[in-house]
Amino acid sequence: MKRIMSLPIAVLTLLFVCALLQGCSELIVLDPKGPIGDSERTLILVSFGLMLVVVIPVIFMSLYFPLKYRASNTKARYEPNWSYSKRIEIAMWLIPLAIVAVLSVLVWTETKRLDPYLPLAPSDKQLPIEVVSLDWKWLFIYPEQNIAVVNEMYFPAKEPLSFSLTSDTVMTSFFIPQLGSQIYAMAGMKTKLHLLADEPGVYAGQNQQISGDGFSTMTFKAVAVTPMEFEAWVGKVKNAPEKLDFARFEELKKPSAAVLPTYFSSVEPGLFEGVIMQFHHPREMPSMIAGEGADKAAHAGRANEPRHRAPKP
Repeated sequence: MKRIMSLPIAVLTLLFVCALLQGCSELIVLDPKGPIGDSERTLILVSFGLMLVVVIPVIFMSLYFPLKYRASNTKARYEPNWSYSKRIEIAMWLIPLAIVAVLSVLVWTETKRLDPYLPLAPSDKQLPIEVVSLDWKWLFIYPEQNIAVVNEMYFPAKEPLSFSLTSDTVMTSFFIPQLGSQIYAMAGMKTKLHLLADEPGVYAGQNQQISGDGFSTMTFKAVAVTPMEFEAWVGKVKNAPEKLDFARFEELKKPSAAVLPTYFSSVEPGLFEGVIMQFHHPREMPSMIAGEGADKAAHAGRANEPRHRAPKP
């Protein structure tokens, strides 16, 4: 009777577990579209495989031993005075030590190789993008094109990207899963990130750090296109009626959620550095944004760059 009842319970348990795993159906981090994301996927899979060396035998033994040594199995060896096995002791120590050693070397070397501050190409062959985290939206400034966009980022595929990030609000985490390497954006500081997309496509961008009521809507589209399509998009943004100056930025920074893409045809010089410096010299910010001391702000912003990598989820 007990065996008959255990089958429905096992089936119901399996169905319940499957229902819980529905949210994991799209593991886009395991479908990378760039060299950084591809390397990080390899690191995740290798680490997972090494840990399974311990997990799988443990799961097997947790099922095998109770079955073999159950009270009704009279054929199993009965050794009430057993207390020590040299082979088991060696296996219990050497296998975990070997796995930890391999993982330590792997993580150390890959962490240095995938340092987000390391450029993927010479500076003249990268597209610089300045990113400002707001409540609850992202502002992308293209200094070479002198344009800015909210919650939308276009860039040429196969061209290295150089991000400079800061926050006008609480700490957030910038992440494009299929391109790799999330990193924090922090008020009064500037962090760096270098990415590249191997092929054109639309990639989901998000904030991985809970930052308030509108956190769940703090997403954007990262669109990799051909160079010609990128130039056409830049031309479209330059025809936008709005311009981003300090006064408009003060309106933009007010908390708002689920914000549609907004285009700005020009950006007031020194705005990005001014966002950083407002937390150091708040009374000087308007003049710095307007241009007085923009060079000083840029120098101070570089001096305050932290070299910290955001942890993987």
